[in-house]
Amino acid sequence: MTPPTHKVTACVLLAASTLALVTLCTLQHAPMADTLVYRAEGAAAAAGGANLYGFTVTAWQLPATYPPFAALLFIPTTWLPLPVLKAVFLLGNVTLTAVLVHLSCRLAGLRPARATLCLITGGALWLEPVFQTLLFGQVNLALACLVLWSLTRGRGIALGIATGIKLTPAVFIAYLFLTGRRREAGYATAGFAATVAVGGLVLPYASWEFWTRRLYETGRVGKAWIVDNQSLQGLAARALHTTEPGLLWALPAAAVAAAGLYAATRPTRTDAEGITLTALTALLVSPISWSHHWVWCVPLLALLWASGHRRTTAAIALVFTARTMWLLPHAGALDLHLPWWQQPLASPYPLLGLAVVGAALRQPSASSSSASTIRYA
Repeated sequence: MTPPTHKVTACVLLAASTLALVTLCTLQHAPMADTLVYRAEGAAAAAGGANLYGFTVTAWQLPATYPPFAALLFIPTTWLPLPVLKAVFLLGNVTLTAVLVHLSCRLAGLRPARATLCLITGGALWLEPVFQTLLFGQVNLALACLVLWSLTRGRGIALGIATGIKLTPAVFIAYLFLTGRRREAGYATAGFAATVAVGGLVLPYASWEFWTRRLYETGRVGKAWIVDNQSLQGLAARALHTTEPGLLWALPAAAVAAAGLYAATRPTRTDAEGITLTALTALLVSPISWSHHWVWCVPLLALLWASGHRRTTAAIALVFTARTMWLLPHAGALDLHLPWWQQPLASPYPLLGLAVVGAALRQPSASSSSASTIRYA
């Protein structure tokens, strides 16, 4: 049992970490740009959806990129004054960080005391992907929690709903299918199909526009070559000094997708390893994986800690805290002109992801214990 003084100390440290983060966001006048996009999507959906994919908001001219079903879920964001909405997203994401820490520990077979969970959450708020999610008012944490809960406790329907919101969780449906969990994969597929049907019934014009046209306009999401993009395409574009790496990205990405899913679905692989490897594979091969999409670093760190790799855990936590990509010149098109020695600093997450997948391929077997055993030779 955790002593009462330790519980109080842990709660105070979590509160102090949260207060420091809120203060920093306030002093920097954090625009929470993605929250503004969600609010605009909700307003467009409430108005019938005719202009759902025609507007842009904020100084960055950001458009809607999610399926129509997501826009329906964002309608309640229009009911609150903007300052209140930002506060809800900020504090909600702090809460979701705690939930993600809890789910990640449970996935890895860890059972830390509540005081320890508070301490870990306070530290996790400063991991760059988590911090950026809070800063932008993103939904990454909510989706990661939904996916993890569905894969460990649900029947797959929640995974299908997550896929209907942002599509990328679909890779976990493939994971379920390849690992023989066909019923769960079927439930997830049905859940996704239901979101498409709901979107089509309520917003027929927007649905037709999204599924026949907007889905394939990858440029709407953003510039693939900027340091914000921590996928293989971003790495290749910056390393080759080109905005369009083409097959020099697509072919390696296809190879990594096959290798990553192979490593994740080995019969001897634990479910915790498989889920984490699937997430990393998706982040690597996606055309764009913004740095805040890498909130899956939280399950990865829990997995490494549970397997006894304490030094590796600390080193990887440092990678996700250092923010090296933001220390480099990246205004305008400077991302495309970085010298060779700055390339690893510009692409720390994809390089780390490749190292993890490579390690899993070299030593694919798992021990009989509940803790995961991805080794690093």
